[in-house]
Amino acid sequence: MTDQSTRARLDRYAPVDHAKVDFTGGFWESWSETVRKVTVPTQHMRLDEERFLEVLNFDQPPADLARPIQPSGLSMQHFFDSDFGKWIEAASYTLRAHPNPALEAKIDDIVDKLAKGQMADGYLNSWFIRREPDKRWTNLRDLHEMYSMGHLLEGAVAYFEATGKRRFLDVMTKAVDHIDATFGAEPGKLRGYDAHEEIELALIKLYRVSKDPKHLKLAKYFVDERGQQPSYYDEEARRRGDDPAKYHYGQNYEYSQAHRPVREQTQVVGHAVRAMYLFSAMVDLASETSDLTLLAACDRLFDNLTGRQLYVTGGLGPSGANEGFTREYDLPNESAYAETCAAIALAFWGHRMAQVDLDSRYTDHVELAIFNGALSGIARDGEHYFYENVLESHGQHRRWKWHYCPCCPTNIARLIASLGSYFYTTKPDELAVHLYGANTAEAEIVGQTVRIAQVTAYPWDGDIALKIDPATPAHFTVRLRLPGWCSKAEVSVNGIAVDVAAARKGYLAIEREWAAGDVVRLSFDMPVERLYAHPEVSEDAGRVALKRGPVVYCVEQADIGFAPQRLSLPAEATISHSFDAGLLGGAVRLSAPASKASDAGWDGKLYQRGRPSREAATLTAIPYHLWANRQAGGMLVWLREQ
Repeated sequence: MTDQSTRARLDRYAPVDHAKVDFTGGFWESWSETVRKVTVPTQHMRLDEERFLEVLNFDQPPADLARPIQPSGLSMQHFFDSDFGKWIEAASYTLRAHPNPALEAKIDDIVDKLAKGQMADGYLNSWFIRREPDKRWTNLRDLHEMYSMGHLLEGAVAYFEATGKRRFLDVMTKAVDHIDATFGAEPGKLRGYDAHEEIELALIKLYRVSKDPKHLKLAKYFVDERGQQPSYYDEEARRRGDDPAKYHYGQNYEYSQAHRPVREQTQVVGHAVRAMYLFSAMVDLASETSDLTLLAACDRLFDNLTGRQLYVTGGLGPSGANEGFTREYDLPNESAYAETCAAIALAFWGHRMAQVDLDSRYTDHVELAIFNGALSGIARDGEHYFYENVLESHGQHRRWKWHYCPCCPTNIARLIASLGSYFYTTKPDELAVHLYGANTAEAEIVGQTVRIAQVTAYPWDGDIALKIDPATPAHFTVRLRLPGWCSKAEVSVNGIAVDVAAARKGYLAIEREWAAGDVVRLSFDMPVERLYAHPEVSEDAGRVALKRGPVVYCVEQADIGFAPQRLSLPAEATISHSFDAGLLGGAVRLSAPASKASDAGWDGKLYQRGRPSREAATLTAIPYHLWANRQAGGMLVWLREQ
């Protein structure tokens, strides 16, 4: 845990505007262009084809449900507004550097309909306005009203920042005013909060645009009120005539991180996405209010997640039953849930933590999630997806073009479209470099524009040339993340070596006068590593995972021709790597001599005495995020080691 005494005040780093970071010819250029040219347009098509957009026809009688009511009494249609919000947010990020009038027109059409449907008091939710106006704000436990409004609000902020158009922002500010008039600790207000966190971090985004303290105050109320007793959800259920003891996910409300006040929580529990959104909001709130108690809780919870509950891929939440956590060290492979949204939200959380405490343990996990558990959620073609991200398959897992609950597609789109903001953060006289990959960028440091360029093949290669080009010579500090996965790093400035042993908390500070033409060279040793799981992770006993740099690998049947579950990797085998330009846009493959269980001698028997015979085979592994982009077949991350 970070020593809280070092946090006498919070001096937050500010992310460099993603629109000022241009991916040039490297790993992320292809992905960002795919999202802009394929993902964002096709997602709008899916929203139309799947009858999402029709719920915004407020002037027409409601049609039959596009998503029927489930045995739980809920329909995914309760949450459709959240998908509009995330899609608008992703689309808005692409507009910053690539104006597109046709795309703006699609967004404006949605905004027009939302504006026309908004109730006079500011309330805005397509389900309740059109279908159950008498039931609004009667079930915060289950129906996601503020969650949906929160995603609309994030979309409105992003669209305003991209275009300067205020209409959507004004609509959502009016909705926030209604929420503020309805909920709070003041007499006459409801002491409620949404069970699915999201509005909290959206409110802080609004506050950073509006500078209106009431928006920050409302976010603080929602964070502080969570988990207070007696439970609002119990009282609310009784008012509806429901028995709170019959709640499917348990009356202690761990599912919604509402089992105790947030500052008292020590273990990450419940629904994985909700937890990550809550913790992200806690960091944002702490950074605005200098509340060290919130950061102390986040430190504890981050340690718990990464030390006891995180998949090697950066995925999280092993169970589909609650879309979240079960017990510590419970990390099954074939039944892994590891929702794409959860890995994305882990990146949100870790990125925010690094802005208030520059520690590579946070950014290491941001990088892990982005390259693996999050990126695996979108196909290389940009229009097929995974909701769950298993670590083992027998071929039954295939990507889909849309989902019954399509929260993940728009989430991965908004992450990739805004990824530039994760690379660099600044203070008035500092530049922090968090992530590596070919790009050019501009940042404001010591009162002037500093141009930055990374020339590298990262993540396939650990050599990076970082060019620092201030408009005029200037004295400032550059802080370079030395990845936790790297055991040997070399750094030089203009050919003069820098002592990497001077790094603190994984960041190496270089303070000097910088001038045009200065080049920092970084070399990260990037051998193939074997990773082993804690003994309590019983499913991975006797198994090994392969990782090179930030990229986790898997073996896929498409490469070896048989079920990878038969494969064993000798403990002393040399694992080689090579770049394959023809592999799904280009990627490094791994290969090694191995063996596989033979069919010889079985003759239709299911069991026999004696150990099965083995025969020579070759292991071929590809980046985990690229699996299931070719023909169906088995996949395995954790390999048997012999």
